[in-house]
Amino acid sequence: MDPAAHLTDSASPPPADPRRRRVATAAALASAVEWYDYFVFGIAAALVLGDLYFPSGSSSAGVLAAFATFAVGFLARPVGGIIAGQLGDKHGRKPMLVLALVLMGLATVGIGLLPTYETIGIAAPVLLVLFRVIQGIAVGAQWGGAMLMATEYAPEGKRGLYGSLVQLGVPIGVVTANTVFLIAGAVTSDSTFAAWGWRVPFFVGFLVLALAWFIHTRVEETPEFRAAERALAAQEKSEPRSPLRTILREHLGTVFLAGGSFAVNTATFYIIITGVLDYATRELDMKRSAVLTVSLCVSLTQLALIPAAAALSDRIGRLRIYAFGAVGLLVWAIPLFLLIDTKSLLWLGVGTFVTSCFLSIMYGPQAALFAELFTAEMRYTGASLGYQIAAVFGGGLAPFMMVLLLEATGTSMAVSAYIIGLAVIALVSIRILSNRAAARTAEAAAAQE
Repeated sequence: MDPAAHLTDSASPPPADPRRRRVATAAALASAVEWYDYFVFGIAAALVLGDLYFPSGSSSAGVLAAFATFAVGFLARPVGGIIAGQLGDKHGRKPMLVLALVLMGLATVGIGLLPTYETIGIAAPVLLVLFRVIQGIAVGAQWGGAMLMATEYAPEGKRGLYGSLVQLGVPIGVVTANTVFLIAGAVTSDSTFAAWGWRVPFFVGFLVLALAWFIHTRVEETPEFRAAERALAAQEKSEPRSPLRTILREHLGTVFLAGGSFAVNTATFYIIITGVLDYATRELDMKRSAVLTVSLCVSLTQLALIPAAAALSDRIGRLRIYAFGAVGLLVWAIPLFLLIDTKSLLWLGVGTFVTSCFLSIMYGPQAALFAELFTAEMRYTGASLGYQIAAVFGGGLAPFMMVLLLEATGTSMAVSAYIIGLAVIALVSIRILSNRAAARTAEAAAAQE
């Protein structure tokens, strides 16, 4: 049976006990600190990294170089997803989540301590790219582990809601990263901020290492993985299994459909939190602190919208909610930049808030949706690959593409067209996934009769 048919909870849920709350909390914290570490790089890339690590005669060239380094982290994410997925499907979700946290903590602290181009020359951008690659591998490994720790412990009928706790790590990471940068900018002058103030947010990476130790010592493996492990133990002895090989041979289409359905979400998200920050401050001459404050306030609204959309998906279906969000992004792409181009903080807030609502509607049920596309013995690999493919072709390239499109065309409508194109791909992918699910449901009903 095609795993794409698994759009509802098909496994027996674990019995209710306090472990669920501890696991869900740990997974949400892991997601939040990982995304915080990942986002501080994006904010720093928009504000200071271009001048400090890629000096050139053109401010646009420096920003493009910094955003290219930002994108390198996305290119590394599928590597993290493949490695952690393969090992996580064979040896457990928890060990891979702990490893991802350790890598992220070390890389983030390393960036905070890294000397600039002026101090150590070409070694500075080389090491910056290396640390960014490690960050990408870490976040690629983390999402699948945290998502499965939450959804595989979820009570019956609440997989979407539990999965959304991990998704909340994104707005929490954005809010925290923006807040720390705002504080750092407020207590330092512009010259001091450029000299060392921007480094302070990166030192939060030390807390990630403490969280990794907590999960290693206090959190147990998920019941669904243990059940799959027992069921496949005999088969493993006679025929060693490879979740990655199974995915590539039999379910690669589902992986690409998952990635295609989500690319518009991750691209639009990075456009409004990173690309717009650069565009509004460098091209529209808006104040850095004001734009960061708007981004922070908009991200706060996602803390309520993401779990609400996920809970609704538990009642009326994942794909229905997911598709509504994609349609919203398609329709709102042009009004978004018409409002931003007014150079008004109010209209910037309105434009990004509405966009954030549609992003949340998609993002809430996405964890449970991707988990249900694959069976337990290949779920870490399949879900991670789908997510990271979207991250590479959507999020990783989005800020870079935004600067490139603005430089080439001179109009923000080119960025709107980019979002619209990705939204069309998402809706086509969602339609195919929906048709597959309907066909499998009809086959199952016919077989019962």
